[in-house]
Amino acid sequence: MKTIFLLLLTSSAVFAQVRINPVIKNYGGIFDIPYAEEKPDPTLDYKIIIEVERLIEYPDSVNWALNNVARLLNLHVMAGVKPEKLHVVLVIHAGAAFIVMNNEAYKARYKVNNPNLILFDELEKAGVKMVVCGQSLIARKIDRMKLVPQVKIASSMLTTLTSYQLKGYAVLKF
Repeated sequence: MKTIFLLLLTSSAVFAQVRINPVIKNYGGIFDIPYAEEKPDPTLDYKIIIEVERLIEYPDSVNWALNNVARLLNLHVMAGVKPEKLHVVLVIHAGAAFIVMNNEAYKARYKVNNPNLILFDELEKAGVKMVVCGQSLIARKIDRMKLVPQVKIASSMLTTLTSYQLKGYAVLKF
């Protein structure tokens, strides 16, 4: 019986890892995997453009895609990539365009505060460039004067995405 107890205690300690947040302190928590054989190369410059399009499922919760961007940054830095070697651009469009509304506009639409405001600030401080598709704003009747200040307007997601691809950016879609 004592052996089983020790085995259970030891195995639970192995799985009791704590999430860490090396860059984006309040979001995108990750686990260190020191035994991983495949890791990011810290000598590379990472040029990444991320298409964010998911419709808001829960207006009172942080957008899944934005949190995943925080995870991406935290994972790379944990692996030894210096933050200045991460060149990340978000192009937000479609149903996700509603997340870029300032708190006043967001609250008028969803009856809750915009839960993404702190994350937008942290992403900007980490050097992430964020744009929203102007086509999506017009199609969804989102007032361009009521956006969070960290997000700029692009003429379109399509032209932004193709331009960055031609500049050598890897494309991800969240």
